[in-house]
Amino acid sequence: MNFIPKYFTNKAIILFFALQIAVGILYLSKLMPLRWYILGNIEVIGFFYFSHTLTKKWTQFSAKRFITKLFVYALIIRIIYVFFTYFFYTSMTGIPFEFETGDALGYHNEAVWLKDLTLNGQFVSKYLPYVNGNYSDTGYPFYLSIIYMLIDNSILIARIVKAILSAYTCVFIYKIAKNNFGEATGKIAGIIALLFPSFIYYCGIHVKETEMIFLVTLFIERADFYLSVSTLNFKTLMWILLLGISLFFFRTILGISAFFTLFTVLIFSANKWVQSSKKILVGFWIVLSLGLFLGGGMQNEISKYWEARGTNQAQSLKARSEIAQGNKLAKYGTGIVFAPFMLVAPFPTMINIETQQNQMMIHGAYYVKNVLGFFVFIALFFFYKEKIIKKHLILIAFLLVYLGILTLSKFAISERFHMPIYPVLICLAAFGVSRLNLKNSKGYTLYLVILALVIVGWNWFKIAGRE
Repeated sequence: MNFIPKYFTNKAIILFFALQIAVGILYLSKLMPLRWYILGNIEVIGFFYFSHTLTKKWTQFSAKRFITKLFVYALIIRIIYVFFTYFFYTSMTGIPFEFETGDALGYHNEAVWLKDLTLNGQFVSKYLPYVNGNYSDTGYPFYLSIIYMLIDNSILIARIVKAILSAYTCVFIYKIAKNNFGEATGKIAGIIALLFPSFIYYCGIHVKETEMIFLVTLFIERADFYLSVSTLNFKTLMWILLLGISLFFFRTILGISAFFTLFTVLIFSANKWVQSSKKILVGFWIVLSLGLFLGGGMQNEISKYWEARGTNQAQSLKARSEIAQGNKLAKYGTGIVFAPFMLVAPFPTMINIETQQNQMMIHGAYYVKNVLGFFVFIALFFFYKEKIIKKHLILIAFLLVYLGILTLSKFAISERFHMPIYPVLICLAAFGVSRLNLKNSKGYTLYLVILALVIVGWNWFKIAGRE
């Protein structure tokens, strides 16, 4: 199958309407503001209608023409959304930042401060002591400060840059899927990324997810490309390593996932250069890793993640259950509870919760991800059936290690922390679409029924925990 059939997209749209009605009737006193229903329907209908239409129309395009259209369409959609949200947030909150902004405004203020320090020659004397060796979250403010030096603190232009990076991300996802599964599947993946509501949403807010996903996708694309051909050499390996290192400055577990993935693929790679130089590569990787991780603050950061793996989740969820306007049932969440849902979660908030305007705004985006989970499961089934896991090890290794760490963390059901794995899930979903047949398509209806029950249950959980 080289396109997404209407059978799947129509059923997804119909179920979304049915869920909105059912949840609205069940929890009539908790109806969302009309604007969130409108935006949710735009997210869902826009994604599923055009994912069918474009995957059917664009299959005949040459690779060059497809990439051009993919980038241009992605950029136009994202720039329109950036302008819309800039003025929408300003009218709703008084500032061009999302509802109950926290990290976004913090990043903006830090970037402005860092820019001023740099221009005044105080970067070393003031910023480095402020960081004090904790580099995990410094990459984005530093990047943003450079942009602010060029555009005089313009929030709007900074978000247009996000739109450009997100459009390139769509191209990289196409290339990853193409390199792994062929041209037709690559085009499906590229179009899913083009229309994926969560990618579009994060272009309109001042957090690091768009840039982080860009780096993750570039890392996977370059590593996957060079490890699948015979042109890998020391220079290209260094570029891959530098991309992996850059992820530590955005999120520690991303850097860990990238290096674990690279190490795993190097060990099992069929690349001739890797085979003939395996011992050198492994030794180089170990030396580099020791130098990077044990040399200072980064090692402390990793140690904190490891030492807190058994307590941070329980403590955080317990705290959430006890705070004002928190969910008293949150304390029952554990890695065992979250694990079965990690490929599908998070689930849409379809009821009115005053402190969760952002979640209501993108409830349609969550639903899109939930539905794509079906195609991911199909892909993983065929990976096992056709015994091709080793062939696509870079995708599987990154997926397993990142989701494994995330499952045991306090951010297990936070979409922001799921975002870096979305490029891999999109590639797998596209592969799942390509393997659709009459037999496995029958499971789609059952999957949607189970998904509907989970979503209704999730919204009950959000209400019950607050009563």
